[in-house]
Amino acid sequence: MSADGLLAVLLGDRAMLLRFLMARGASPAESEDILQDIFLKLRTAQIGPIGEPKAYLYRMAHNLLNDRRRAAARQETRETAWAATRFGEDGQSLGAASVEERLIQRERLKTVEVTLARLPERTSFILRQYRVEGVSQKAIAANLGITISAVEKHLQRAYRAILDVRRQLDADIDDPRRLGTKGGDRS
Repeated sequence: MSADGLLAVLLGDRAMLLRFLMARGASPAESEDILQDIFLKLRTAQIGPIGEPKAYLYRMAHNLLNDRRRAAARQETRETAWAATRFGEDGQSLGAASVEERLIQRERLKTVEVTLARLPERTSFILRQYRVEGVSQKAIAANLGITISAVEKHLQRAYRAILDVRRQLDADIDDPRRLGTKGGDRS
């Protein structure tokens, strides 16, 4: 039987082939995709005479389903390996926030950075030294030739600025007029 004859058998036995695939665990959509693949292969491939066209079509369907399952297993292995580089062993994210959450976090961080950039230079320097570099207040005071009390006042100024921006950001999140936010309408 030629490719045209196989196409006729495929169209005639389409419902049986769908049931055959679904009985093997394929979803209806996946079964339809496999039949579409068979149709395209029959239209484009050079196929010699086939003695048992139904058996040939069922074998094609079975092989394509197996190919999809192997591909899905390989994809799962790749994704698991990739996820292992992004997540801890306990499944906790090392940065697995959704794209939307990461964008929001990035925006919030920029807002905080702008606020910190507006601080007086000495206040910003002291905050960086203390919070980022881990230098003690006593060492900062000695390096700058100021008292520990002055260092504490600079840190308080920085903390107040950060707290103010945090309150502003939290107010934006809780604003019920904003869609898709904590207190807002998600429809």
